[in-house]
Amino acid sequence: MRTAVRVTAAAVLTAVLAATTGCAAGPEPDAAAGAVAPASTAAPRATVTPSGPASASPAPVPAALSFTGKTLDGTAFDAAALAGRPVVLWFWAPWCATCASQAWTVAEIAPTYRDTVPIVGVAGLGEQKAMKSFVTEFDLGGTTQIDDRAGALWRRFKVAEQSTFVVLDRTGRVVHKGFLDGEALTRQVETLARG
Repeated sequence: MRTAVRVTAAAVLTAVLAATTGCAAGPEPDAAAGAVAPASTAAPRATVTPSGPASASPAPVPAALSFTGKTLDGTAFDAAALAGRPVVLWFWAPWCATCASQAWTVAEIAPTYRDTVPIVGVAGLGEQKAMKSFVTEFDLGGTTQIDDRAGALWRRFKVAEQSTFVVLDRTGRVVHKGFLDGEALTRQVETLARG
């Protein structure tokens, strides 16, 4: 009898936990501007591409892409939509001269590789107005730029300085973290696109 009661109690507890964790995804309504929240990874999600609807076979979401946030223009962002593809995260600051020199390369190559190797900017260490001006000045409007003024992604990826590129392969494994000049960035993205 005790075994049956324990099994029933365990089943009820499991159902309650499953139901409550499904509601935990996404930022809290009162989250600070630029805050990034971890996303639930309980089940694989469909990949949403910039050019179309969900794919037929969803890719599992790696831990590295299990976060949500807001872009500089206020649009909701869910990194899980990038699952199954290599991704380049570019951590930049609006006052950084090195970031400015790299911005031209990002603006040039990002549209070409948008569907195969997305480049996502992670703006931090500055004010939103300056970040938006940087995006406009360097014609980065065609690339996703996450507002990370709170520094959540910078801490998550242990980025200590700008300009830093974190390159993830299709499985979400970090294959490069650090500085890349324009030529090295282009080579890295071309290699990932072929793989």
